[in-house]
Amino acid sequence: MFADTTTNLAWFFLIIALIGWALYGLANIRKSRAEIGSEIKLAANRKPYYDDEVLEGKKIERTQLIGIAFLAIVTLALPLYWILEPGRQEGAKNGWEHRFASWGSRLYDVTANGGFNCAGCHGGTKGAGGAAVYALTDSKTGEVREVSWKSPALNTIFYRFSQSEVRFILEYGRPFSPMSPWGVVGGGPMNEQQIETVLAYLKSIQIPRENCAVLDADPRICDGGHLPKEKQDEITAEAERLVAAGTYSSFGEALFNLDLGGGNYSCARCHTKGWSYGDPQITGGGALGPNLTGGSSVRQFPVKNDMINFIKGGSEYGKRYGEQGQGSGRMPAFGAMLTDEQINAIVDYVRGL
Repeated sequence: MFADTTTNLAWFFLIIALIGWALYGLANIRKSRAEIGSEIKLAANRKPYYDDEVLEGKKIERTQLIGIAFLAIVTLALPLYWILEPGRQEGAKNGWEHRFASWGSRLYDVTANGGFNCAGCHGGTKGAGGAAVYALTDSKTGEVREVSWKSPALNTIFYRFSQSEVRFILEYGRPFSPMSPWGVVGGGPMNEQQIETVLAYLKSIQIPRENCAVLDADPRICDGGHLPKEKQDEITAEAERLVAAGTYSSFGEALFNLDLGGGNYSCARCHTKGWSYGDPQITGGGALGPNLTGGSSVRQFPVKNDMINFIKGGSEYGKRYGEQGQGSGRMPAFGAMLTDEQINAIVDYVRGL
């Protein structure tokens, strides 16, 4: 709001100044007249000027009044500038973010539109989750087969990962999956500036959060917020439907394997090999994420609440978790997406694997 006010005031004063100069020019043109005599008679330096009484009276008083007027303008303008400048800077920052997001959207777009086809795999320009065709090679037999690999929704990626973690994924990809490295440092085509614009675009498509810690914070990336209740209810309803259909035996198991949003809310996408392309092997047996079977999660987290807190907050690079774990940043935080009841059900299921 302040930024808009500052811009409007600037335009107002500029227009007033231009109108003033235009009127001044017109007035001078109207006062001017063609020469009617010799230059000596009309030259300005030959024209009698004000006498001392006028110079030291009305003339000097008028000049002093003009000086006071300009002093008043400066006196008022400086505090006004100090008040409005933070808003102008915030407006400039928002402007850059919008431009970055716009540039990032072009890179994110499908190949036909000149983009790098992020939208083609991740469910369109809104990143709702999709699938990618992938040639999978069997490491034992060398057999190559085509699979449809679930691509997670990206409209909640900043619920789960920090910006540095998302940057890492973009730059280095997931080498065993259709997610190629996109950053130059990882062998991809995008330079640092392009990665920044894609990050800005991803922020712009995040599902707005509810109950942000700061009231006027951007709900797409604010701290302390959580997934809208209707989305959390949708997750619960889908898990309950799968249990009722006999697909899974418990609410926690259904949540662990939930394929809603391309597996965006599930654990199996990382912890069960083959789950992402419809050929799941041992549930929780390990893939990108560690093995969770055979009581390994209980050994890592003897206290259940420690495991719950870890799932809520995810891992942080280099920091300890559990008994002997060290964070890599690959374990996402689910605390802003899932309810306490949902996380508790998942923990109960995993601790029984």
